[in-house]
Amino acid sequence: MSVTVEKLEKSMAKLKITVSADQLEKAMQSAYEKNKNKIQLPGFRKGKAPRKMIEQMYGKGVFYEDAANELIESEYPKAVEECGESVVSSPKIDVEQLEAGKDFIFTAEVALKPPVKLGKYKGVEVPKMDVDVTDADVDAEIDKQRNTNARTVDVTDRAVQNGDIVTLDFEGFVDGVAFQGGKGTDYPLTIGSGAFIPGFEEQLVGFEVGKEGDVNVTFPENYQAEDLAGKAATFKCTVKAIKAKELPELNDEFASEISEFDTLAEYKEDVKNKLVERKTADEKAKREDLVVKAVIEDSEMELPEAMIETQQRQIVNDFAQRLQMQGMNFDQYMQYTGNTVDKMLEQVRPQAIERIQARLVLEAVAEAEKITVSDDDFDAELAKMAEQYKMDADKLKGLMGDAELKTMREDLTVQKAADFLVENVKEGAKKAAAKKTVAKKAAADKDAEEKPAKKTTTRKTTKKAADETAEEKPKRTTRKKKTEEEA
Repeated sequence: MSVTVEKLEKSMAKLKITVSADQLEKAMQSAYEKNKNKIQLPGFRKGKAPRKMIEQMYGKGVFYEDAANELIESEYPKAVEECGESVVSSPKIDVEQLEAGKDFIFTAEVALKPPVKLGKYKGVEVPKMDVDVTDADVDAEIDKQRNTNARTVDVTDRAVQNGDIVTLDFEGFVDGVAFQGGKGTDYPLTIGSGAFIPGFEEQLVGFEVGKEGDVNVTFPENYQAEDLAGKAATFKCTVKAIKAKELPELNDEFASEISEFDTLAEYKEDVKNKLVERKTADEKAKREDLVVKAVIEDSEMELPEAMIETQQRQIVNDFAQRLQMQGMNFDQYMQYTGNTVDKMLEQVRPQAIERIQARLVLEAVAEAEKITVSDDDFDAELAKMAEQYKMDADKLKGLMGDAELKTMREDLTVQKAADFLVENVKEGAKKAAAKKTVAKKAAADKDAEEKPAKKTTTRKTTKKAADETAEEKPKRTTRKKKTEEEA
């Protein structure tokens, strides 16, 4: 196999990959071996027809597609590694030559990692953030545990109340006509969860088991299914069963059952300490978000469209896998929500762009500051992972491929770059104090404008403009590439 690289505009490239005629012949023979048991010719038992006879009957190219797919799957990764380019998108494959006795030639159009021109990344100003855990926070956390440990009991002597879990049959109609995706059978719904469109769950309160009733709602104007957006609908609903939660009593016995502590007071203190740890981590993540966004705004990069599209698909695929882990079918989810894959891809586009930008600037910071991951750092992270999976670290490492280990090291480098940025921030005023400062400045500007003697204008600073632009962007969800483990 040999590969040549043609650089295109906007960080795109075309890899031309040539596979020898001998390899093509082996792939075609492999395709024949895999498919011969599916082919039967007159005079031959099933699976016993010679390859040449099959090719005479069905044409010389009968095994071309399977052979080409096998070679593309095996040789494309080798070509990427051999060319030494940093490929950041799925390939667009085009077969140029596929003929027995000749070299197999195909091209792969890919996006390459775009260059980044870093702006200011040291001393970025972020507001000071305090970690404050109140008694109300502790009570709310304990209530979550009570709900988690609540037992569910069947309700037969009353109608539906808020907080109940109902088993529901429903079918939706617009102008008397049933619409696609508007029907459900034995659907579990917690009243008050907000899982359905506004107004639906509230109207189920008062329904009795076995009796059909109507729920009248109006789809939101921004509803995913455009043919339903803003339209009034009637749902024929039947509650087939009602279940209610019984919360455990809040006392020492409850604390000892769900924790290692004997008393409620000890348990509450532990909950508070853990909340402080969690909020500290959350505030650190928020600070990282703010500083990375600021660095993005002050940097320059041009993202290849193929790179964005690949990230969009990755986000949607990750979402589908999370649904599956929760026992929900992705297609069923799409049907219930009236969404489509194309719409979802477009919805996650801003998130995909920001995720890519964050990764690129952090990689650039790591390069600029010569940030590396030592073997000790790597082994420590591997030990953490092994502890999570309750495995020996060496055994876990043995199960991971070279690509996974490389990605893990790259992710650690990116995280160290993020830590570096946070360590070098310039801490501003607290959030509340910052708001007062802005209000005071606005009042001062207004007074200045009212004074006829001054002929100056108030100009928005570059930093403030960058901050406002950053605020318009959706929250960045992650800075790291998702490893195959996470996916």
